[in-house]
Amino acid sequence: MNLSGVTEMSDSNFDPKKVKKDFPLLERTVNGNPIVYLDSAATSQKPIEVIDRMSDYYKEINSNVHRGAYHIAELATAEMEEARHKVHRFINSPSEKEIIFTKNATEAINLVAYTWARSELSTGDVILLSSLEHHSNIVPWQQLASEIGIEIRWIPLTKDGCLNLENLDELLKGVKLLCVTAVSNALGTINPVKELVKAAHSVGAICLVDACQSVPHFDTDVSDLGADFIAFSGHKMCAPTGIGILWGRLELLEKMPPFLGGGEMILNVTTEGFTTNELPWKFEAGTPPIGEIIGLGVAISYLEKFSMKSIREHEQHLTSFALEVLNDRFANDLVIHGPDDPLQRSGVISFSYRDVHPHDLSQVLDQYGVCVRAGHHCCKPLMKLLGLAATTRASLYIYNDESDIEVLADAINEAGKIFN
Repeated sequence: MNLSGVTEMSDSNFDPKKVKKDFPLLERTVNGNPIVYLDSAATSQKPIEVIDRMSDYYKEINSNVHRGAYHIAELATAEMEEARHKVHRFINSPSEKEIIFTKNATEAINLVAYTWARSELSTGDVILLSSLEHHSNIVPWQQLASEIGIEIRWIPLTKDGCLNLENLDELLKGVKLLCVTAVSNALGTINPVKELVKAAHSVGAICLVDACQSVPHFDTDVSDLGADFIAFSGHKMCAPTGIGILWGRLELLEKMPPFLGGGEMILNVTTEGFTTNELPWKFEAGTPPIGEIIGLGVAISYLEKFSMKSIREHEQHLTSFALEVLNDRFANDLVIHGPDDPLQRSGVISFSYRDVHPHDLSQVLDQYGVCVRAGHHCCKPLMKLLGLAATTRASLYIYNDESDIEVLADAINEAGKIFN
């Protein structure tokens, strides 16, 4: 049985037009037009290898894992744990025991909030957040603040949507936990995470990184990055929905109490109490999303056909092209939010067009087969800072090419005629 489900390919074979053919949904039409999918920051499309392998799992070895002594249960367990090994290798973690499967990154962040934070923080302690955070990296800490009286501070922004670190030393005074996104899902800003981690550690703080918008697009080496916790989701990196990952330092995970009770997290139970399982299963209560985990493993193998360096280079080129096309064609009618330098941003392009509401613009673009996101992108505090209610967001990935940008620009132009 081929556990990866993917045929190897060299970097030199990276061609977005060929890559696009690996994704069945991208062959369909919408409103009579070929679909142009520009919403990968919300969720990526899935290659046929992932879809087929998940289908094969349910057709060939569907069974529960870890305790089944029969053949297909052993195969399912082996394939699920092979996926854990792939995650470990993909992010260069020191140990497979540090890879915790959750249902998404939101749950991964909440796991840290409900276990490490509630064990280690107390009234008067300080958490430092950036102004670019997704609600999932804000609300768990606000809940904690209301429960135990901790203080939340915020790293401000520069005019171009980057973190303003001029007063970082002052902001870090008394901080016990720094939570920061590696890449803004709303603006595409790439944050200097390694610098922030080093600064946080210098005052004895722990650092949690929301890596949802970085792991699918950049080389990720947790050993080099130096953070203490990293959370990310499978569905933004060609894997199915319903599977997320928490990576944490072994010494921290070992000290943390379990998040949920029952199932695989138990080593022994008596009428007097229970003993927790060892890592990583200590934090994986109940039956895991086995098919989704296997799909994640295949998605990682798919991305590894190319180097993450080549994926980043492709997205940098495409982002530069998109910024140039949109600025040239629409000038002052269209405002792109976030850094001007493509090297400081990911393939997330958030913009305002005239005074057209993003939802209205999105609906018109859909008539031309263009899929973009409209709204506050789960970043209401950021939107308030920018003086915006919402933006239109186009986000790029491995299967997009220059023709998608041209179709986007043409569709915006047609929308302009409607809202003229």
